[in-house]
Amino acid sequence: MPTRISPIEKFAKAAAKCSVESSAYGKCIVVDYNSVHKDKCLTEFLRLKNCYVAAAKKP
Repeated sequence: MPTRISPIEKFAKAAAKCSVESSAYGKCIVVDYNSVHKDKCLTEFLRLKNCYVAAAKKP
């Protein structure tokens, strides 16, 4: 019987594959963290999200 992977483990494995995108998003937010607003780093966020989704789909 195959071992079931918990959602947090699945997320952690996906996040580990997206370090470049995570770093870019984090740097964008930190540039002016006193002025964070909706869609401030939308491009970087969408790249990170797409990376997570793609990595999570891979077996």
